[in-house]
Amino acid sequence: MNNYVSFTAECFENIREWLATSINLSYNSTVLTTLLLIAALILSVLGYYISLPILRMIARIVEKTETDWDDDLINPRLLKALSLLTPALIAEWLIPHSFINPGGFSLSLHLLFSFYIIGVTIFAVNTLLDNLHNAFSKREKFKPFAIKGIFQMGKLIAIGIGIIIGLSLIVGKSPIAILTALGASAAILMLVFKDTILGLVASVQLTANNMVKVGDWIIVPKHNANGEVVDISLTIVKIRNWDNSITTIPPYSLISESFQNFQEMRDSNARRVSRSLIIDIKSINFLSEDQLERVSKNPLINSHLFKSDISVPNIRLYREYMENWLYENPMVREDKILMVRQMEPTSNGLPLDFYFFLSEVKWKEFEHIQSDIFDHIYATAPLFGLKLYQAPSGEDIRSLAKTKG
Repeated sequence: MNNYVSFTAECFENIREWLATSINLSYNSTVLTTLLLIAALILSVLGYYISLPILRMIARIVEKTETDWDDDLINPRLLKALSLLTPALIAEWLIPHSFINPGGFSLSLHLLFSFYIIGVTIFAVNTLLDNLHNAFSKREKFKPFAIKGIFQMGKLIAIGIGIIIGLSLIVGKSPIAILTALGASAAILMLVFKDTILGLVASVQLTANNMVKVGDWIIVPKHNANGEVVDISLTIVKIRNWDNSITTIPPYSLISESFQNFQEMRDSNARRVSRSLIIDIKSINFLSEDQLERVSKNPLINSHLFKSDISVPNIRLYREYMENWLYENPMVREDKILMVRQMEPTSNGLPLDFYFFLSEVKWKEFEHIQSDIFDHIYATAPLFGLKLYQAPSGEDIRSLAKTKG
């Protein structure tokens, strides 16, 4: 490439010398420069139209390959960016050789085309990064990783490098000198780009530790977020709550604060149920033989739960029955913990906790199945002589007053 550039520049200088000897005008210098500038611009335009079929041919070759990665990376948007770079490079090579005595106008044109090359190069690099991100996002094995923020940081770095090179062209200093000057103001830059830097670090940690990904159901209590993650970028995490509202939080909040991720529950197809009902302690007693016989006739109760000893407490029979009934329920996971246990008594009564897992994890279906199970739990308690506690309402107090009256 360097040999080709040198050869082209040498030919252009030979043409300039031949025109200088051939044109005998009082203003031959101006006419010669104008002609050469027009020729350079025409060659630049021709270079653009010549590059188009070449790039289209490359695109056809890419489409015929078996792999999909090249199809994702080399798309029309990237080829357009590369085609826009061709005329600028040709003009940058030829225009300096169009001037016999380079001056301020020549330097201005050189600076203008240099800025154009920098801008198009940044556009091409960012397009390539976008294509690479889209390629990763299409593949299932990469979806669990929060890589969007990393590509966004790459685009910011490309833009930053372009700005530094542009500043070095304006002030006439090397890019290293510009970086040195920026290093002296590192504290200010850290303050300005604090969220961006923290977002990059958080994205790397979230990805490395596989803490959260798009589609996960998470709860972040401090931000009142409870729903599915719909987007993870460099500076924000979007969560669609179950009421269809959107909560946005910075990624580093998921690193510095606690949050709850329910995705493992979804993947295991087991959702926990832990709910208590309050038993009126006064209703806990021993069943008589008549009561045992009456209860045992219920088709929902297994006869092997009852013993001949009348000193068996009714709440124990109820616990054993409910555990066996839950084991027989096809929607309850038998391979997970299942128990009906007593909790510490309170002033309202004795909490009886039902702890088990359902094989349905979808919200609506889960709630319906859970409700059906507890409908049976509530309806069965009176068969064992147990009463559920309920705080007295205004109607209860009025009925009591009428009774006393």
